[in-house]
Amino acid sequence: MTGSDTGPVSVSARPRAPVPSSARAVLTVDLSALRANWARLNQASGRAECAGVVKADAYGLGLAPIAKALTSEGCKTFFVASLDEGRAAREVQPGATIYVLDGLLPGAESHYAGFDLRPVLSSLPEARDWAAYCRARGRRMAAAVHIDTGMNRLGMPEDELDQLAASPDLLAAFETTLVMSHLACADHADDPMNERQRQRFEVLRAKLPPAPASLANSGGTFLGHAYHFDLVRPGIALYGGRAHEGAPNPMQTVVRLAAKILQIREVAPGMTVGYGATYKVQKPSRIATIAVGYADGFLRALSVATGEAGPVGYIGDYPVPIVGRVSMDFITADVTGVPPELARRGAWVEVMGHRVTVDDLTDRAGTIGYELLSRLGQRVYRVYEGVGP
Repeated sequence: MTGSDTGPVSVSARPRAPVPSSARAVLTVDLSALRANWARLNQASGRAECAGVVKADAYGLGLAPIAKALTSEGCKTFFVASLDEGRAAREVQPGATIYVLDGLLPGAESHYAGFDLRPVLSSLPEARDWAAYCRARGRRMAAAVHIDTGMNRLGMPEDELDQLAASPDLLAAFETTLVMSHLACADHADDPMNERQRQRFEVLRAKLPPAPASLANSGGTFLGHAYHFDLVRPGIALYGGRAHEGAPNPMQTVVRLAAKILQIREVAPGMTVGYGATYKVQKPSRIATIAVGYADGFLRALSVATGEAGPVGYIGDYPVPIVGRVSMDFITADVTGVPPELARRGAWVEVMGHRVTVDDLTDRAGTIGYELLSRLGQRVYRVYEGVGP
């Protein structure tokens, strides 16, 4: 791609770095805000180590730049979901501690050892397989033990934990560097499930030999000292998403999404906009077609029918309501109230950022920030700001 778009654009949407003229939508990732968010979480965690969850390509934002930025701020431990993600993380983080949340895939032990990855063991068979591999290699290799405290997803149930605890030879074959569990309801600070799980974790981990412990995710990090143990594992809060539903969000905005206007047309009252003719224009309007759709991660659930209050984009300081159905490649917005010299072909519209956050959009869509961020399409041009420490 050659050339850059140097025409007048919205101040809030314009990336600081040059953008190719061929870019139809731009995702700006503010690494300085990311580092500030990690520092805020690290402060909240007190004496506990603050790790970084970078699974799913760092929630869709790019593993390499995210991990490097977190390391520059002081993060030393990372969590990924899969073995392949672990390999990718190791390539950019040769000295980091990396845990694989999937656990130990059958027959893949050598891949964990070869890339110095630590499996999160969630079952007794996994523990036995890892122990057998360690014995065959003649050395104790690191792993985490994941205890189920009520989520009933991944995690070792109590009967298997009892068998593990009663097998000192099995435990001695590998090095347990972390005992962990996962909170099911930490995004609701007052949910009694949080305290039940915390107490359950205390009881169950006491069955094992002493080892560093971890329970808190993003929400758990803000639940207080009792939840911190030795290590916290924030994810969504690093990327600017809220940790607790219904509470002020102390995190800085990391992600902004802007897209170009492709066309503007005059639409008369009674005419409809988009697939399904679900939006009917009520007064003479100027409707802009914008180059972002659900293939780029702008969720189809953000579609707006007649009479609904939908998401709002911005051209400079002018709000532009999204109208009609979100399609694969496009959304449409009412730019009637924007001066024509600003709302024009090639102008940028910010559809996610400081004023309309990822949580604002997902509240409207009936989902969560995790889903929206991880769905951001690869054809969206990415710009990383604040690269330096």
